[in-house]
Amino acid sequence: MASVWDDLDLLLDSPSSVTTATTVRGTIKDSSGFNAGEDATALRKAIEGIGTTEKTLIDVLAQRSNAQRQLIAKTYHEATGRTLIDDLKGDTHGDFEDLLVALVTPPALYDCREVIRATKGAGTTDSTLIEIFASRSNKQIKALAEAYLAETGKQLRDGLKSEVSGDYGKALLILAEGARDESTNVNMAKAKEDAKALYEAGEKKWGTDESKFIEILCRRSVPQLRQTLVEYKSISGKTLQQSIEGEMSGLLEDLLVAIVKCVKSVPAFLAERLFKSMKGTGTDEATLNRIMVSRSEIDMLDIRTEFKKLFGHSLYSFIESETSGDYRKTLLKICGGDDTA
Repeated sequence: MASVWDDLDLLLDSPSSVTTATTVRGTIKDSSGFNAGEDATALRKAIEGIGTTEKTLIDVLAQRSNAQRQLIAKTYHEATGRTLIDDLKGDTHGDFEDLLVALVTPPALYDCREVIRATKGAGTTDSTLIEIFASRSNKQIKALAEAYLAETGKQLRDGLKSEVSGDYGKALLILAEGARDESTNVNMAKAKEDAKALYEAGEKKWGTDESKFIEILCRRSVPQLRQTLVEYKSISGKTLQQSIEGEMSGLLEDLLVAIVKCVKSVPAFLAERLFKSMKGTGTDEATLNRIMVSRSEIDMLDIRTEFKKLFGHSLYSFIESETSGDYRKTLLKICGGDDTA
């Protein structure tokens, strides 16, 4: 079955959210006429009154940029001596509370806490680690690592080392360095050479040489890898993703496929994650919150476009049918619009 992931035609010209830092594709931007004092007062009234005025919490927090929310939180703390996050935790509950707390948390700290949550307790939530490390830019990973050190007193790589193992662990730890090549120049000869090396390490070989895949996919720049994907298909007749799916299994397969998907399109990869988080029985709110909040100022508009392309429904209508109450209202505000037309 041909999938959106097999189409490489437009790949080389499309922008990548791993390398282009932009806020123009976000649904949440700085609110004009912003006044931190007024917002802090409105939140305070909404929280301290009899019964919480959820509408005010949603209107303020889901319609300010994260930088503005930090100023509101600071003003709130100066005025009350309490932290906004603690008050939100005390006054709201469940998924709605988690979502509001996520909105008020600085992005790098939020990523960091998601990584800590994914590695805490029995078993590791590898899908979260894969999503974060495959889709973030070097700059985001470095900021996450700084936040991790401040939160835990440990280096990110040391914290991860005890949680992941094998070839999958090796690959994840390379990504966690945040040292992917960032040059935008594509070396055509190198792309052909890498494609050939991947073909010889996988399809053409009895058994797979995983280290070759890890080295190339975790270190090369996005433009370079895009060219390599095109070259690979012309050598092998298959896409690299199809080869990885055929040759590998388990977490390493999941991680390398995620990297290949993110090289093609981070928004499409995240649209797919959003769909899976809501489809079927029960919603995976942690994933839904993380993607909606962490991409709201980066590429949510592109995620919406890809969602519609992949699944034939708007992300907005999907959220509407799979969630409820104030939680739903907040998510829809973050989503920012319905692409049904």
